[in-house]
Amino acid sequence: MTEPPARSLLLVHAHPDDESINNGATMARYVAEGARVTLVTCTLGELGEVIPPELGHLTGAALGEYRLGELAAAMRELGVEDFRQLGGPGRYRDSGMMGLPENDDPSCFWQADVDEAAAHLLDVILEVNPQVLVTYDDNGGYGHPDHIQAHRVATRAAELAADAGRPIPRVYWNRVPRAVAEEAFDRLRAELPGLPHAKAAAVDDVPGVVAGERITAEIDGTAYAAAKAAAMRAHATQIEVSSDGAYFALSNELAQPLFTTEYYELVSGERADGHGADLFAGTEEAS
Repeated sequence: MTEPPARSLLLVHAHPDDESINNGATMARYVAEGARVTLVTCTLGELGEVIPPELGHLTGAALGEYRLGELAAAMRELGVEDFRQLGGPGRYRDSGMMGLPENDDPSCFWQADVDEAAAHLLDVILEVNPQVLVTYDDNGGYGHPDHIQAHRVATRAAELAADAGRPIPRVYWNRVPRAVAEEAFDRLRAELPGLPHAKAAAVDDVPGVVAGERITAEIDGTAYAAAKAAAMRAHATQIEVSSDGAYFALSNELAQPLFTTEYYELVSGERADGHGADLFAGTEEAS
């Protein structure tokens, strides 16, 4: 029987496309380095706003099914073979943006019992035995109900894993250093007059922007920039990516930089020496 890879990375995201935007380069890099990379997506994104007019007819369950196909295509670009839906496909529905009537749907993720949802995630944790868990901060990065709930469920599942004698050595939140984001937006605005999208988003529209001193790891994904851009393009209902892969836009048509170095804040576990260039550094000895 073949032994599992020594390193195992688990990522918990709210909707298809979140993983490629936030962690695409990280995922591709660790797959290439031989780590086991597992993605758990909590909803199918049934309430996402569709960008291409020719796909505008997709709504509700039909959109969710289509986005599941987009997710599969994105994972092929990143080399990720293990991607799952929390509790099975369609178990939890997209909750919509904060304050919408859809937040009150009993079947939506926002209304899910956290312990019940965390038990589904615990099953995955006990199977793949991750040394590293990546998810959002307690505001979900930007306040979306499903992102906040993904944070709650991932955090609770990590607690349950520790109670079961299988603690996760390191838990990280997705981050972007403010100075890096501001510099990238300055470059983007200088180029925008000649680009299809004439207006840039604001720095604070980027989820997880924080002061630089909070960053404890930065993963150089430059070698996997093309894979990340391709994965994002696979989510065509939600994302437009520039031809050179330098920026992207969502349904609001506001341009954002496409980051190929991805940043993290360690929130649980012992920090490796120095500014972490590897999410796993030292965890093999601890596991």
